[in-house]
Amino acid sequence: MSHITTNDGVQLYYEEAGEGRPLMMIHGWTFSGRFFARNVPVLAKHARVITVDLRDHGRSGKPGHGYRVARLAADLRDLLIALDLQDTVLLGWSLGAPVIWCYMELYGQEHVAAAVFVQQSPRQYFTPDWKLGHNKCYDAETLATIIAQLQNVPEKYDEQNLVNCMEQQPSEEERKMLLDEMAMSPVDARIHIMADHTVKDWRDLLLHLNLPALMLVARQDSVFPPEGPAWVGEHMPNASNVFFEESSHMLFHDEPEKFEQVVSGFLARIWS
Repeated sequence: MSHITTNDGVQLYYEEAGEGRPLMMIHGWTFSGRFFARNVPVLAKHARVITVDLRDHGRSGKPGHGYRVARLAADLRDLLIALDLQDTVLLGWSLGAPVIWCYMELYGQEHVAAAVFVQQSPRQYFTPDWKLGHNKCYDAETLATIIAQLQNVPEKYDEQNLVNCMEQQPSEEERKMLLDEMAMSPVDARIHIMADHTVKDWRDLLLHLNLPALMLVARQDSVFPPEGPAWVGEHMPNASNVFFEESSHMLFHDEPEKFEQVVSGFLARIWS
């Protein structure tokens, strides 16, 4: 358990387990690295597993600025450099996937061997030719609704959001731990990050990313229809999809054994 300092002076918290080549796991919006807690012990048998709390989340700094996907990507680069990581496999869940996409657009494959994306559409807002975005935040009006809920009843929003993300409900102890992690993220910062993140369209970039990649797709997700994330695996030149039939948005929680097998198998292929 430790911190690094970004080039704009913000402390990023991370945890490590295992040895060998690095697997960096990046969580989603409002969450933290500890959302992967049940998976880390198994994956740490195959890699040096690093879980990070993005700025504004978990135990990382809350500086009051830098709440944009591009800054989160710069933070990721600062962490890779500070830890002197090479041949890294990046795993991004939900918001974590656009952080990786933005990193690739800005910095190329520096420090990176491959990527695993977990249940994220390349575009969240609907357009006349795109209806595979976020089920609850697909235009300016639905974003405004989420902002109002966060401002007025953040605890209730978190409770419902956690329910929406899981097909298999956690124990009461785990549920409390996850909600406590979510509560560490200030409401104003969440709003600014989502406002920046939700308008992005990554489809043009993804057509030209050649790094080896997987998209893990949850069939039962109430956040994204599976066809949205699956678009990524179908259109990135060196990517493929793996479907999780019994999972919602947190597929690593709903089908942990399959998740761990898929990721560890991918690591073995990349590093062989």
